[in-house]
Amino acid sequence: MALGWWLLGTEPASQVRSALWGAAAVVLPHAVMAWGLRRRAAVAAQALLQFLVWELVKVGLALAILVAAVWLVRDLSWPALLVALIACLKVHVWALWMFARPGQRTNP
Repeated sequence: MALGWWLLGTEPASQVRSALWGAAAVVLPHAVMAWGLRRRAAVAAQALLQFLVWELVKVGLALAILVAAVWLVRDLSWPALLVALIACLKVHVWALWMFARPGQRTNP
C-alpha cells in the first residue's frame, strides 16, 4: 500500500506515512493478540476470558495507534490511512481467494 501511494499519490511523503500508520493500526494489535493467545487454557471458560481480554487489548491498541497518528503526523492523509487500514483488514479475503483451488471442496 505504501509503495502504491508513493508511486501514484499526489503528496507521496505524507501519504506513505499515513498508509504506514494505517497498516500499523491493524498489524501491530493483531500481532500482540496472537502473542497473548499463545498459551493454552485449561478450561473453556478460562479460554473465553483470555480471548476477550486480548481482544479488548487489541481494540485499545488499535485506537491508541490511530489517535497517535492524528497527534504525531503533521500532514495526515486520511484517504491513505483508511485505505491502508481497510486493505490490511481484508487481506485474508485475498489470501483465501489466492490459495483456493478451483473445484476443491472443503466439506465433502
